[in-house]
Amino acid sequence: MKFFEDLKPGDRRELGSHTFTAEEIKAFARKYDPQLFHLDEAEAARSHFGRLCASGWHTAAVCMRLNVLSNRADDEARRARGEPVARSGPSPGVRDLRWIKPVYVGDTITYASQVKETRPVSRPGYGLAVHETTGTNQNGELVYSAQGAVFVERRDK
Repeated sequence: MKFFEDLKPGDRRELGSHTFTAEEIKAFARKYDPQLFHLDEAEAARSHFGRLCASGWHTAAVCMRLNVLSNRADDEARRARGEPVARSGPSPGVRDLRWIKPVYVGDTITYASQVKETRPVSRPGYGLAVHETTGTNQNGELVYSAQGAVFVERRDK
């Protein structure tokens, strides 16, 4: 993680992409969101979605996974260059979570994160960074967005 002082509003990073398969959509739904339009093609065809689609929670979970892996890779690269790595966390929460368009079988969603705001906080040694995270499908259509905040270590403690 970059230090709080190094984060600037507008900074953007690509987190990675994921292609949703019918098998994983159904597996996630069986465990966490067992609505029929996530579980059964025939039922999904009769629903307002028209075909099998991923749970919004599934799209959010994939985003979280890619965010964590991207942060881990960035931290490893910093350490390899001999640079210090800031500590982060916890997150005080997420807001404005939106599932804008359905994610269908075969869709590839590319996730990105952009710093929206940074501000000092009363927590000693940390600042707060607010990020907007988005997911865009292979057609360039926004399908997912959320704003999350995280405490980030300050260099000038």
